[in-house]
Amino acid sequence: MKVEQNKMVAVHYKLTVDGAVADQSNPEAPLEFICGMGMLLPKFEEAIMGKEPGEKVAFTLEPKDGYGEVMPEAIVELPKTVFMIDGKVAEEILFVGSQVPMSDANGNRMIGVISEVKEESVMMDFNHPMAGKTLNFEVEVASVRDVTPEDLMSKGGCNCGDCNCGEECGEHSEGCDCGHCH
Repeated sequence: MKVEQNKMVAVHYKLTVDGAVADQSNPEAPLEFICGMGMLLPKFEEAIMGKEPGEKVAFTLEPKDGYGEVMPEAIVELPKTVFMIDGKVAEEILFVGSQVPMSDANGNRMIGVISEVKEESVMMDFNHPMAGKTLNFEVEVASVRDVTPEDLMSKGGCNCGDCNCGEECGEHSEGCDCGHCH
């Protein structure tokens, strides 16, 4: 059976970014997804379309086909008062590289990464961690099968509590924008 729309597909993959392995599937647990359901990057699915179990493919996704370019407007300066808990600034979380869950004015949850801590403010980057990056994939199709009713009813979701991506947290790099799964 070949990879096609609305089939349950399992793949082994390795993602290399800037010459280093950024993510890869667990050899005992390939990444499973329903093709065409928007769980993975469209160009990722396109690259494996028509492949059969055992077939391998290597491909590169430029930023426009991956997680987009870095958007300067997604890097913002926030006053330290935003980080107050019980009337006190939570200094223990204010360090470069810290991932801080936040909500915007509409209640949308997002993860910001602290890029700089200043005297009275904090620079936060809300771009996807892979924004602006060229993604190099090596993929092997492990299996292809028909979707079962159980597949459609599975609630899944990563364990981070920030998304409903249907995958185990840390087991994939595509299809999840919670900021924990990459």
